[in-house]
Amino acid sequence: MKRLALLFLLAAACGNSDSVPTFTVEPVHFTRRVTAEGNLKAKMATPVSAPREVQMPLKVSWIAADGTLVKKDELIARFDRTEFEQLLRSGKDDRATADNKRGKLAGESSTTKKNLERDAEQADTELDAAKKFDFGDERIYSQYARVESQLDQQLAVDRKTHARGVLGVREKLSKADSELVDIEAKKADLKLRDANQGLGSLELRSPYDGILVLQRDWRGEVLRVGSTTWPGQPLGEIPDLRTMKAEVFVLEADAAGIAVGQRATVALESDPLVTYAAKVAQIDKLARPRTRGVPVQYFGVTLELDRTDPKVMKPGARVRGVLEVENRNNAFSLPRQAVFDKNGKKIVYRRQHGKFLPVEVAIATSTAGRVVVTKGVAKGDILALVDPTEEKDHDERG
Repeated sequence: MKRLALLFLLAAACGNSDSVPTFTVEPVHFTRRVTAEGNLKAKMATPVSAPREVQMPLKVSWIAADGTLVKKDELIARFDRTEFEQLLRSGKDDRATADNKRGKLAGESSTTKKNLERDAEQADTELDAAKKFDFGDERIYSQYARVESQLDQQLAVDRKTHARGVLGVREKLSKADSELVDIEAKKADLKLRDANQGLGSLELRSPYDGILVLQRDWRGEVLRVGSTTWPGQPLGEIPDLRTMKAEVFVLEADAAGIAVGQRATVALESDPLVTYAAKVAQIDKLARPRTRGVPVQYFGVTLELDRTDPKVMKPGARVRGVLEVENRNNAFSLPRQAVFDKNGKKIVYRRQHGKFLPVEVAIATSTAGRVVVTKGVAKGDILALVDPTEEKDHDERG
């Protein structure tokens, strides 16, 4: 307050200066508008993606040009079949190899099983034959004969046990070998499945009548012949041309006060004299650069059009939007040059009794050339458009 009082005393010393340009305060209708540029985009669109059921990358062998008008079921893109044909041949070879191994294994297992069962049966026969003769009478048979008979019986038992044991081991080995062959066969079947799915998914067709809009990468480039895509990768979209929206970009410095629901107008760059009513539908939460390597920040703003003219509105068309950020009735809108910064305060110089006196004011909003003041001025006030204290200092030096 002391500093403001000092300014008051300095201004009072200025006296009457008819040479100072002035502005008379009057309530007016104030509108702050922000201009933004962008492109049209369909409000609804059907995405076009690389086949999801394919388990390997796809190479584009043909693709329709960006912006092509397409009919329902018309070809949009075709992918190269070379790798899938190679996979199909490899799968067939692997499956044939697995089938041959299975047949050979089955034959060998059957032969081995028969031989071991025959050995076990032979041992049973020998054991039965050895048991028919009783060599237990010491008066009739010598000790050597009795021992030899016992050895023959034990040998037959051992041969039978060995044959049965080897048969069990061979059955386990055959089962393990069979399971390994089954794994190889399943791998071959997976190759065949992937190859057939790939060969059956080499063509993308339009789901309905529309216009093809290809997706651009960070360099602004679209897919072309030879490009590699991944399963499910978005390639573009086919928009519904009946309902469009405008996606525009507002400089970060101009974005203050923009809110959902505010009115706007949109004009096509190809026909700037025709405007279309719109409203703000969405605002990005963070500012970002529009162009890679350029540090200027923008907020993305989506404008919902009140109506769409499919005859002239196409996706990607450049547009200019004008957003009505503020709309005030009976506002005190002053020229920027009438407001001064003094010691961290906003002031105006109001003429009273032939002298210009400093008055602190409150600022609501501003444009490039105007400032809306909500406190400190009234209708009919006459304000200096230059600093009268500087004019006085200049006159004294002169």
